[in-house]
Amino acid sequence: MFETEHYAIATTATPEQTQAIGAAVESLHRAYSDFFANTLGAEPKPGRLQLRLYRNRSEFVAHNRSLPWAEAYYRAPICHAYYAGSGQNPYHWMVHEATHQLNHEVAGFKNRRWMNEGLATYFGASRIDDGRLRPGTVDPTAYPIWWLSRTRLSGDLRRDIEQRRWIPLRDLLADTGPEIGRYLNLYYVEYWSLSHFLFHYRGGQYAQGYRALIRDGGSPEAFERRIGPIEHVQEEWYGYLRDKQAEAAAPAQDEAWFVPARG
Repeated sequence: MFETEHYAIATTATPEQTQAIGAAVESLHRAYSDFFANTLGAEPKPGRLQLRLYRNRSEFVAHNRSLPWAEAYYRAPICHAYYAGSGQNPYHWMVHEATHQLNHEVAGFKNRRWMNEGLATYFGASRIDDGRLRPGTVDPTAYPIWWLSRTRLSGDLRRDIEQRRWIPLRDLLADTGPEIGRYLNLYYVEYWSLSHFLFHYRGGQYAQGYRALIRDGGSPEAFERRIGPIEHVQEEWYGYLRDKQAEAAAPAQDEAWFVPARG
């Protein structure tokens, strides 16, 4: 057992790997607490949050009690993930699941799937620089960012909806879209990009409304009350994601923003 200020980690990974995961989730905890400071209140929750860290993917798969395609999962009160040593970001799976844990155990959010997964991907795909997680700064080595290039958008929203290259916003909000197992990565690209859009579009035009929507739970009716007409917002969000794809494809000056999709 390895303990940090806020976490107790049951681990089969090496001490160095466990320490790296511990530092990453602590950076998440600080960033999340600051981000939702007005929502969480002043009193800290008693006890440490529980994590289970496996030394590699093979060991995780052998002990997986979630969906077969899961790379990590949170089943209260424990987050399960592995140390992804072959990638540049070995802790993004745990940061993703630890965000679910914070949503449930610390913030007490009662969110729909699109919002719960949106927040988890928003924080899980944010960069950690010098021990500090900076929400909204995109890490190209984290899921689902590496799938941006495989989200084939034509520029014609209606055509993409008809050809199942885009899950309509109304379906995403109501959780009435196609079966998630067949469109898993498209769902997660949309979950991530919708939360990123709502926090950052035009300097945060929708950020205050989104924070209120998070407290409301995220129904389609609450969305239209807090954010605006679904079809209008969908047009803006579609363009925003297309812009993010273009940024991902553009070569950077000093480092790669984007890496190839992984299967």
